[in-house]
Amino acid sequence: MITLHDLPAWAAVLTALLILAGSSLALIGSLGLLRFKSFYERVHAPTLGATLGMACILLASILYFSIGQTRPVVHEILIGLFVTVTTPVTLLLLVQTTLYRDRQEGRDPLGEGSGQDC
Repeated sequence: MITLHDLPAWAAVLTALLILAGSSLALIGSLGLLRFKSFYERVHAPTLGATLGMACILLASILYFSIGQTRPVVHEILIGLFVTVTTPVTLLLLVQTTLYRDRQEGRDPLGEGSGQDC
């Protein structure tokens, strides 16, 4: 295994940029929780940020450990696959549950004056 000091400069820079990009995307998605007003808007931003941020961070991990161990490290692909599949499913379940609850309580889930039909 290659130590941190033996890692090529191009790999260290690329890994750092991917981690920075991934954490920035996750932060931007999380800021959507503060910015948006309704639940339906709030649930969308962190989902996108988590998925894109996760992809960048996993690419950085694949790069770092593949070079550091001088063999391909692919178990991160399984992590990415599970997160990519479960995040949209969770989003859909949360939205459907909230939509059902809003309709049961007599609230308009689309908001008044939205111009859209249910």
